[in-house]
Amino acid sequence: MDKFAARTESHPMKALKSHLPVMVTVAALATAGCSNLTPGENAGVFGTVAGAATGIALGASGVPGYITVPVAIGAGALAGTAAYIIAKHQATEEQKKIAQARAELYYRKLDAEQKEAMQKKKVRYIAVDTQKDDKIQGQKAVMVFDTKSQEIVGNDVYDVKQSPKVGQTAKFDTYTAQYVGSGS
Repeated sequence: MDKFAARTESHPMKALKSHLPVMVTVAALATAGCSNLTPGENAGVFGTVAGAATGIALGASGVPGYITVPVAIGAGALAGTAAYIIAKHQATEEQKKIAQARAELYYRKLDAEQKEAMQKKKVRYIAVDTQKDDKIQGQKAVMVFDTKSQEIVGNDVYDVKQSPKVGQTAKFDTYTAQYVGSGS
């Protein structure tokens, strides 16, 4: 057994800490040229990196493989489902009004059972389409609505190159939101 293996055998976190700078560098280099990838290719790259990072961290900390593998696969799949956002812009008043009206209409149409199902899934935010303007280059202009406060979150409109499927959960900055399209 070499010195490194002997040192890290009883302390798996030491192995992780010693390899962390290398893993970060490899991930940075692997994703550096991703700006002109399609949304599917981006999802594949980032899902793979997230899954690998999760698996390495769990494995290095001594978590058994029968737990590490499914968790790493889940982390990769989750990272791969993020909406492909081109840019974030300040919303116009018109965009805010449209998004607010669409989100309120969507939420009002839900029956008690559907609202309860959202609560069970811990869906607090919904992502709703709004009006595109001259800044929007992608497929959709999307804003995030808070179902608890019944208001649009912030003043950001997301320029989405490829929108998620209606009903799918996606990441918009720090918000995980269920995409509802135009809300109708």
